[in-house]
Amino acid sequence: MTDQITPSPPSGAPRPRSDHFVNKEPWDPYVSERLTAEQEKYYMAGQWKLMWWRFRRHRPAVVSAVFLALMYFSTVISEFIAPYDLHTRHSAYIFAPPQRVHFIHEGQFLGPFVYAVKTTRDMETLQRVYTADTARPQQLRFFCLGDSYEFWGLIEGSFHFVCPPEGGHFFWLGTDRLGRDMFSRIVYAARISLTIGIIGIALSFALALILGGLAGYYGGWVDNVVQRITEIIKSFPHLPLWLALSAALPVTWSPLLVYFGITLILALLDWPGLGRAVRSKLLSLREEDYAAAAQMMGAKPGRIIGRHLLPGFMSHLIASATLSIPSMILAETALSFLGLGLRPPITSWGVLLNEATDINVVAVNWWLMLPVIPVILVILAYQFMGDGMRDAADPYG
Repeated sequence: MTDQITPSPPSGAPRPRSDHFVNKEPWDPYVSERLTAEQEKYYMAGQWKLMWWRFRRHRPAVVSAVFLALMYFSTVISEFIAPYDLHTRHSAYIFAPPQRVHFIHEGQFLGPFVYAVKTTRDMETLQRVYTADTARPQQLRFFCLGDSYEFWGLIEGSFHFVCPPEGGHFFWLGTDRLGRDMFSRIVYAARISLTIGIIGIALSFALALILGGLAGYYGGWVDNVVQRITEIIKSFPHLPLWLALSAALPVTWSPLLVYFGITLILALLDWPGLGRAVRSKLLSLREEDYAAAAQMMGAKPGRIIGRHLLPGFMSHLIASATLSIPSMILAETALSFLGLGLRPPITSWGVLLNEATDINVVAVNWWLMLPVIPVILVILAYQFMGDGMRDAADPYG
């Protein structure tokens, strides 16, 4: 048996051409071999698999996707990662500066440790002055018992990844005006800031598919009504509209209702962009032969849109939705920073930054601005990942 196939064409017949054979000998055009397993795997791959292969070649997008996956995983175990509870106060360490983590003390390796903190009072400014006592190294504890908490408000526990030293404190990113650990609060705030973008884009995505799908498939007066609504929404400046709607939320609402109210506001103002993309695609695809055949066979409009039209460009919509998540995170951060978004006891990155609105406080206690770092990193990661997904979904890329 051999993989070679030698046909016997009639005299004067043109050279056969086939996409499934490749010339092996340049002097004999009829000696050929079949596609290799790798070639066949590539040519027979589906749309989603081709997208995954193209996405893997985009290094910044892959690194960003891994970073975002770790960030979202941290929101699941925030209580375990944070060394202190969200509301634990240390009244003796108000506005304490960040503590450096050391490994070597006087030439001896001790592992991760911090120096004890000495507190004095500046009699001229009456401010507390914190200095490190380099003669008292205190080793950090890992996988230990510390502050008690309720895991997701359901299960009581006290197991932490890192705990302060015995008889000491560990303020990696300093403390705020009430003596609360900034690192623990940033970890807890990530759960709110990251999930509000996901939930908001899910609602916005659903509205865009429904309204944009109806406008693109039916056209006529339905299309006119939907387009006028989108034009009205997009004609307003987003920030003043966010402020107006957020200020309209009743002050008597519970923090949970405020959270869902802000999410709904962001979703209602973000769907027009995705809705127009859905409409433009459906206007072109509804005239295709397979859509007309499905309609002639008695398929209902909902089935034609959901089973035949939307899957053809769903990859592009997912890429567009990914690029819209950062805008929602920034919107929530901006509203909470201005005091019109989420309010304590709910803690988000914007709520933390709200405490840094006084320039005098920031000039002295610069670590209050540290919550802006995860905001910047997450936004950049979403941008890089969205660019990679958009390039992977482009069939002409």
